[in-house]
Amino acid sequence: MNTPTATPQTTNTVEWHLFVPKLYTTFKHHYSFADLRHDAVAGLTVAIVALPLAMALAIASGTTPEKGLITAVVAGFLISMLGGSRFQIGGPTGAFVVVVFGVIQQHGYDGLVLATLMAGAMLIVAGLFHLGTWIKYIPEPVVTGFTAGIAVIILTSQIKDIFGLSLDQVPADFLEKVPALWNVRETINLTNLAVALGALALIVGLRRYAPKVPGFLVAVVLASVVTAMAGLPIDTIGSKFGGIPSSFPMPAFPKVTLDRLWDLMPSAFTIAFLAGVESLLSAVVADSMTGRRHRSNCELVAQGIACSASALFGGLPATGAIARTVTNIRSGARSPVAGMLHAVFVLMFMLVFAPLADHIPLACLAAVLVIVAWNMSDMGRFFHLMTGPWGDRAVLILTFGLTVAVDLTVAIEVGVVLGAILFMHRMTQVVAISASGTTIIEDDADDFDRSTALDASQRNALPKGVEVFQLRGPLFFGVANRLADVIDSVAGSPRAFIVRMRDVPMMDATGASKFSDFVRKCAKHRTALIISGLQAQPESVLRQMRIIGGGAPVHLAADFAEATRIAERITK
Repeated sequence: MNTPTATPQTTNTVEWHLFVPKLYTTFKHHYSFADLRHDAVAGLTVAIVALPLAMALAIASGTTPEKGLITAVVAGFLISMLGGSRFQIGGPTGAFVVVVFGVIQQHGYDGLVLATLMAGAMLIVAGLFHLGTWIKYIPEPVVTGFTAGIAVIILTSQIKDIFGLSLDQVPADFLEKVPALWNVRETINLTNLAVALGALALIVGLRRYAPKVPGFLVAVVLASVVTAMAGLPIDTIGSKFGGIPSSFPMPAFPKVTLDRLWDLMPSAFTIAFLAGVESLLSAVVADSMTGRRHRSNCELVAQGIACSASALFGGLPATGAIARTVTNIRSGARSPVAGMLHAVFVLMFMLVFAPLADHIPLACLAAVLVIVAWNMSDMGRFFHLMTGPWGDRAVLILTFGLTVAVDLTVAIEVGVVLGAILFMHRMTQVVAISASGTTIIEDDADDFDRSTALDASQRNALPKGVEVFQLRGPLFFGVANRLADVIDSVAGSPRAFIVRMRDVPMMDATGASKFSDFVRKCAKHRTALIISGLQAQPESVLRQMRIIGGGAPVHLAADFAEATRIAERITK
């Protein structure tokens, strides 16, 4: 009597467990002072890495450096506090640069705030509806293609600050940006170029020979000191943006109209997509390094809340940052407290040391972004995928090209759709429909398994007037017409059909509908239909659509031997 009520309660408990933040789990299992000490060291280390990155990414996104710091503080704190990953570090990332720049150009910063709020709502809904596990179905060529494309766009966007070119407004579109930069090539500032190259060489050298030293911060500090002491005639944060405020802003809500919501929907979708993909990829990387398991749907909800809060406080979209997360782990982090402390340390810098940021040269921050772009491009993975099947190469190149030359949203949509079509095409190639002794329909690939429905002993034991079909592979809409072709090719009216379906793992509505045609044809000719080895998912679909059960003239058998015995009884 108690069993029916116990099951829902158990399910409910498991359901809520998926959304419990890792911070709660950490404190539940005894959090010690030693853990806090390790987390504090890791948080400070990550904050040192995050400081120059946050400012550089904000400038590259077409906004002011303090907005990157606000994002690191607000979103970084909330992602760690509410997220489903123990080691995730959140903040602004290079993936958002292109879309944020485009939104600000078209709709202003107020439009970006609204788009980010919409994206945050999308992420929360996605998490609550358990879509976090769906991210793994996005083809790797799509992710690699648009990531490499974003890297190219970030790299070209920094050419102006690296060379110190005199150009009031850099076009947002790649195809317009390149000729515009080329037309002002004679305005190169050699001092600016020397600072950029020096910072770039210092970062690369420290990464190679002293990897534990925070290269980004050392380069920024040293370049700032040299620029201030020598009075170099180059742009700095102070001369370009008037410095960084030493106070934290109050939240503000943007103007909302239906027209603005509609116009910003594609950008909001892109922000949500990038935030979801990158955060879960970062969480997977953290899991692989630590042996832990993240809660993907909890992570999506946290990302949504963090993005929304960041926008309200005057920040940018945020997501899990793979490089900072790896730094957090390698620095000895024990829990999400490290990520929360990283945000606190960034806030302390913003409130106490903001005036010192006036001397940071934009050329040095451009060098930082060149390294970020190179890391994003992941050329090793890109060229490795280029050795794969032609379809994957096509998806990779097309997604990359559309990201650079057209639009990030279009690139994602086309890449995912093309990847899905390619997958369905490949699935149709592994489906076989075999008759009693001969394969009627099969793939014409050279390595296809040409096994038939029956071996010699089974054919000899088959009662007279009985035909056998064997289906292999998923019976979905991509192969449903092939089943229809087999049905139409059946000659005469045998007394019984045995359909062997042990190797059919799944069936969709289209495949079931075509199978229903076969059932009706058998009923019309008074041919008994026997299905053997029917798996759970296809059986559920067939029953739900009342193709079996509900009075349908179909016999079910556990295996072929039982199906043969049923056929013998029918044909006597």
